[in-house]
Amino acid sequence: MKKALFLDRDGVINKNLKPINNPEDFQLYSGVKEALRNAEQAGFELFVVTNQGGIELGFITVEQLNEIHNKMIEILKQYCTIREIKFCPDYHKDTGCRKPKPNMILELCKKYDIDIKNSFMIGDRDTDIEAGKRAGCKTAKIGKFSGEADVNGKDLFEVVKKIIAEINE
Repeated sequence: MKKALFLDRDGVINKNLKPINNPEDFQLYSGVKEALRNAEQAGFELFVVTNQGGIELGFITVEQLNEIHNKMIEILKQYCTIREIKFCPDYHKDTGCRKPKPNMILELCKKYDIDIKNSFMIGDRDTDIEAGKRAGCKTAKIGKFSGEADVNGKDLFEVVKKIIAEINE
């Protein structure tokens, strides 16, 4: 079985100063390319799991979201491979995919034969940490410290560095 990093998108991979509704608004944080390359070289499969309630609310279409994700993949492709991006279009509806529910993570684990206990959910919000815990994986929080997270760090580069150090102990 493989281990994985499940990454929230906004606030983890890209800057989240305003809603990201167009590819032009997408700006990668510094250190993300290197962090993801290092994680992949350490044996982690890479997945993005992101709440995108703006779809239900009418702020963004699925087509626009796909354009944003295509831009992200294009930027990252020379550094790493994002195996799959899962998104939840719901905001008010409860179809079971919106974090903190773990369904996006669990579906990816089943589809790709992922060892959940040796995998991490990385996010910048408590709902990301809760989704990871509910799924049964370890968690990492970016930004504000969380006592609930297994790993904390100021950015993705620092968090990935700590995760790799932990698995190499």
